[in-house]
Amino acid sequence: MDVTDAAAGGRQRVVGFADVVRIPVRRWRTVAATAAAVVLATVGYLIFFPATYRATTVVVLRPVVTDPFTLPAGGADRAINMTAENGIALGNEVVDATAQTLGRDADDVRDALSVEVPTGGQVLRFAYAGDTEAQAITGANAAAQTYLKVREAIYQQQRAALLLSYDSTIKQVTSQRKAAQKELPEEGTTRPGPASPRVQAMLDQVSKLNDQLAQLANARAKVASADLSPGAITAAARTPVPSSHDNAALYLLGALLGGALLGLMAAHAREALDRRVRSVEQAADLVGVPALGVVRAGGGGDAAAAADARYVSLAVLKWLGRHPDRPLVVLSGRDDEGRTVVTGNLAVALAEAGQDVHLAAPAESEAELKQILYAAQRRTPPRPRLLPEADAAPRLNGAARPGLAQGGALPMRPGFARPVAGMQPGADLDATMVMEAAVSRPSAAPMLAPRPGDEADGRGPLAVLIGGGAVRLHPLGELPDHGVVVVDAPPSDTDERGVRAAQSGVALLVVARDRTRNAELTRLVDRLRSAGAQAVGFVLTGGRRG
Repeated sequence: MDVTDAAAGGRQRVVGFADVVRIPVRRWRTVAATAAAVVLATVGYLIFFPATYRATTVVVLRPVVTDPFTLPAGGADRAINMTAENGIALGNEVVDATAQTLGRDADDVRDALSVEVPTGGQVLRFAYAGDTEAQAITGANAAAQTYLKVREAIYQQQRAALLLSYDSTIKQVTSQRKAAQKELPEEGTTRPGPASPRVQAMLDQVSKLNDQLAQLANARAKVASADLSPGAITAAARTPVPSSHDNAALYLLGALLGGALLGLMAAHAREALDRRVRSVEQAADLVGVPALGVVRAGGGGDAAAAADARYVSLAVLKWLGRHPDRPLVVLSGRDDEGRTVVTGNLAVALAEAGQDVHLAAPAESEAELKQILYAAQRRTPPRPRLLPEADAAPRLNGAARPGLAQGGALPMRPGFARPVAGMQPGADLDATMVMEAAVSRPSAAPMLAPRPGDEADGRGPLAVLIGGGAVRLHPLGELPDHGVVVVDAPPSDTDERGVRAAQSGVALLVVARDRTRNAELTRLVDRLRSAGAQAVGFVLTGGRRG
C-alpha cells in the first residue's frame, strides 16, 4: 500500500444533513415504488375486503335493592362487580341466545361480539361487528337484551332460593309456636292471680316465636318485593353505523405518507448496502489517482460530451508528449458507465488538435463510435492538408503516416487539398507550399481518408477526417505499434483484454456518477495494480441517458 492508499483509507466520509436529503432524491425510484406499493395495498384492502360495520349498545347497570325509594348507603356505586358482569356478558348463555337470534354460528358470534367496561362506571358497551348495518345493529341490541334477560333470570333464581329458605324457616317457627301453645293449660290463662313460673315461661316462648315469625315475614316480604332489574339499555344501536371503509380518503392519504416514510427508510437502507460513487472527491479517494475531468456522457452526437472531452484531451496530450507510442486504454468495470462515449469524444478531441489517432474498439462498440465520429466531422469539417515533397515521407510522432502514397502525393479525394495553380513543388524540403481546398460536390456521406491497403485487398481501417487530424477505427486485436493509440476496452468485469492492454500502456478509468459501485471501482483498481498496470487518472461521467 502506497502513501496515496493510506491517505485515501484514512479519510472517512461523513454523512451530513445534505446527504440525508440527497439520498432519497437520488433513489427516488425506491421511495416512489414503496409509497405506490403501500397505496396499492390500501386500495386493494378497500376494494377487495368487504366493509365491516360495528354497532354499539350501551347498558347501564344498577344494584338490586329492596326499597328503591330510600337513599342508598355509602358505597352503593361499588355494589356491582363489573368483572363478574363482563364475564356474564360474554358467557355461553348470552352468546348462544344471540347466535340463535341472528341465525349464525356461536363461534362467529363470539368473535364478532366484544364488551367494553369503562373504568369507574357501571356501564357495559356491547359492540358487534357485522357485514351489514342491519346485522351489526341487530347483533349489538340482541346481545344487550339477552344479557339483561340472563342477569334478571339469575336474580330470580337467587330470590326464589332465598324465599324458599324463608318459607322453610317460617314453617319451622310456626310448628314450634304451635307446639308451645299446646303445652299451655287452658284454665291457667284465665285464672286470676299471677301465673305459675312454668306457664309464664311458656308464654314468653310463644311471644318470642311470634316476634320471630313477624321478623321472618317482614324479611320475606322485602325479598319478594325487590326490583330484580339488572339495568336498562340507555343507547340502543341504530343507523348510521360506522364501518371500516369510512374516511377512505384519509386512509389513502395516510397510506401515501406512511409509504413515503417507509420509502425514505428503504432508500437509506439501500444506500447503506449499495454504496455508489457520488462525487469526484469520493472517486479520487477510492482510485488514488487525480481526476482528468467530468464528461456529461450522452448520445453519440451530444455536443456537450464532446466539449467536456476537449478538456480531458489537454491532460492526455501532455501525457502523450512524455510517453509517445504508448496506448491509452479507456477502461471501466461495466458496460453502462459511458465508457464508449468518453473514448469516442476523446479521440475526436485529439484529432481536432491535429493528431492522427488510431482508435481500437470491440465489435459491439463500433456502431456507437461511428456515430460519434460522423457527428464530430459534421461539427468540425476537415481542413486543407499541406502535401509534402515527393521524396519526403509524411510522419506522425516519428513514424510514417499511414494512408499516404510512397510517392508523396495523395489521390484527389474529397477533403484533401491540392496545389495552387502555377506553383510546382521544389526540391527544398523546408519550403512551404500554398494549397487550396479541393472543390467537391456536396455529399451526405462522411468524408473518409484513404485506407492503407485499399488498393491491395480492399480492406483496411475506417478513417474519418476531423479538423486537422484523423481518427482510424481498428478492431480491438489489431493495435498499431506507433502513433497515438486510444483503446476502448471492454468492461473488466467480463473481459480481461482491457487490463492486458493497459500493461503495455496506461489506463484511463471511467467512473459513472450514481451508477458505479464503490466495491466495483475498488475491484477494478485492485486488478490494475495486481497486473502491474498504471492509471493516469479517471473521468467522471453521468452515466447513460435514457
